[in-house]
Amino acid sequence: MREILVVGSGIAGLFAALRASRRHRVTLVTKGPLLDGCTRYAQGGIAAALFHDDSIDLHIADTLRAGAGLCDTDAVAALCAEGPDRVLELLDLGVQFDREAGELARGHEAAHSMRRVLHAGGDRTGLAIQTALVEQVRGAGIRVIEHAFLDDILLEHGRVAGIRMLTPTGEATLLADTVVLATGGAGQLYRHTTNPPCATGDGVAAAWRAGARLRDLEFTQFHPTALAVPGSPLISEAVRGEGAWLLDSQARRFMLDAHPDAELAPRDVVARAIASAMAEQGGGPAWLDARHLGGDHLSARFPALTAMLAGNGFDWGREPVPVVPAAHYSMGGVATDNRGRTSIPGMYAVGEVACTGVHGANRLASNSLLEGLVFAARAAEDLMASREDWPVGSPAINDETVTSRGTEPATREEIQDVMWKRVGLYRQEEGLESARAQFAGWRVAGDDVASRETANLLLLAKLTTASALARRESRGAHFREDAENHVAVGEPLALKPELAEVFA
Repeated sequence: MREILVVGSGIAGLFAALRASRRHRVTLVTKGPLLDGCTRYAQGGIAAALFHDDSIDLHIADTLRAGAGLCDTDAVAALCAEGPDRVLELLDLGVQFDREAGELARGHEAAHSMRRVLHAGGDRTGLAIQTALVEQVRGAGIRVIEHAFLDDILLEHGRVAGIRMLTPTGEATLLADTVVLATGGAGQLYRHTTNPPCATGDGVAAAWRAGARLRDLEFTQFHPTALAVPGSPLISEAVRGEGAWLLDSQARRFMLDAHPDAELAPRDVVARAIASAMAEQGGGPAWLDARHLGGDHLSARFPALTAMLAGNGFDWGREPVPVVPAAHYSMGGVATDNRGRTSIPGMYAVGEVACTGVHGANRLASNSLLEGLVFAARAAEDLMASREDWPVGSPAINDETVTSRGTEPATREEIQDVMWKRVGLYRQEEGLESARAQFAGWRVAGDDVASRETANLLLLAKLTTASALARRESRGAHFREDAENHVAVGEPLALKPELAEVFA
């Protein structure tokens, strides 16, 4: 029996802890309360080929098409083939997915060829899943340490040995035979984001400092429809799946001209089309029009969204609501194999902190919760097998613009502002070089949790900018205005070898 340390309490961390606890002693560490994190905010649902008119092959094809030729095909095959069993396992663990006439209800989201997205509580899917998994973890004898910030990863003779963390009583060290990172993404890199304040990329930053290999940090998915109010609350893509339209200031459905799938085009296409429409009308928002769906249907299907909109003064059954794009999901992260193993022996990464290659250049809607489940289960299975044939990884990037320490103090807001303007929806070399120069001259001081989070964001801003500069093509969520080639979704162009692994 080994000591397993899981860091993070979203769907991936909770599921990995449950699976690993069948054979090993497990400690779960989380930065906030056990029910904190991004999973609880997931509205749309979880995609799986569970229905008679669907197939694993169709789900694979949709995922590969959305990924714009960059998906790891083996990872996608594992995701789609094992996904249905993992979702059924959630049912066994107590997740109450919505039903219609006794059958599982299913929604439709962008770039899916059919309705295959399960949801719970209408638009409270993530909360339903996380609540059920937290209850299971609390009943499984798993040691839980809440309010513990991951400061750094400890190594011994090149192998993971534990973590150093910051707790309300000070710094502490926690030793383990195996560490499973499940710390989520870095949505707080951007001024406008749908992510909660805890999404500061702590796991990716700590992994980089420990020498782990990273991958695909240039691919940040911007959700097309955040409500245009402070805080940028998300309006789920499932709303457009139900039939809502996007309008410009002239009440024109501009997505009809932007893509054959209109409002259900892949997220990067819709987000850029909204940004273009905003620019054409002087910077004002686009409008999400769901009036034709009916107020009663909207409040029944999307109760949380209806309440959120009402709290911000909108009645979407009677009026369009203003929307803007916002940072939503990190496709890149700590590079792993298809068992969740990183380049550091003994360390796994699962969920948004990891880059399995399953999302490629653009994540297919509602594949993120599924990825957390499938690869958490695979990682737990692998660590229970006690394998020693660890994959060999190349060292982390050693770039002076990343490793140098600046002299000018920087705030989180300043970092977010530069990332939004220079490393956001539209990118070009001049702006990226300007961002790199600014980041190189900045530093973050302070030893409290907020300061360490901001320091992590500055490090990831440098790494993301370096990645965006290295990839000179446009592909998926990474759009270079100065690129010679623009790879459309579904166009499987081969990558230039020097770009395939930015951090190789």
